[in-house]
Amino acid sequence: MATILHIETATKNCSVSVADKGELLAIQELNDGNYSHAEKLHPFIQQVMEEAKLSFNDVDAVAVSKGPGSYTGLRIGVSAAKGLCFAFDKPLISIETLQSLAHKVSTEEGVIIPMLDARRMEVYAAVYNSKHEQVRDIKAEIIAENSFQEYLLKGKVYFLGDGAEKCKEVITHENAVFIDGEFPSAKEMVKLSFDKYKKNDIEDVAYFEPFYLKDFVVTPEKKR
Repeated sequence: MATILHIETATKNCSVSVADKGELLAIQELNDGNYSHAEKLHPFIQQVMEEAKLSFNDVDAVAVSKGPGSYTGLRIGVSAAKGLCFAFDKPLISIETLQSLAHKVSTEEGVIIPMLDARRMEVYAAVYNSKHEQVRDIKAEIIAENSFQEYLLKGKVYFLGDGAEKCKEVITHENAVFIDGEFPSAKEMVKLSFDKYKKNDIEDVAYFEPFYLKDFVVTPEKKR
């Protein structure tokens, strides 16, 4: 058995799944345009466990989306995952958010660039080849007309994620392909977590922290 519970809260999509040996058993997710993780995450965990007819004692590991993404969303997801690992003495597996998002695209050509919104014209982005192998590190970057030219000049570039939407009017190269409506999901975490589980690639539960990429900045309230 390799039963793994997956938690994805890096964006507005609150997503939970459970799988066995890399095969999806149950999934619950909601993206209603709001950050509903605080209200929905724990009910979703309970629902997927009930649907799969499992108890927490049946779970072999907990996988969590590590970021980058929403500071609050990541805190909620990682806190829940660590809490379950402590309570039931289970190993913790972390999955890079952009890596799982890239797996939503299946192509035999070009590169895949998953993007998460980092406000204004800034995004968190990484570059993957058609085999979903990372070929450029994750960066926080401001999008301009010449962004990703080195890839666009060579062939098709598939952009997806909530950060890609605001790039359509800026990146207008003929090789740019924008895939709408895709968010990180616990569904794409399934294969990635199973691969890590087989390698015993786990985190130290006590010290693991989300990958924020940028420091969290609190904006002071304006004086009235």
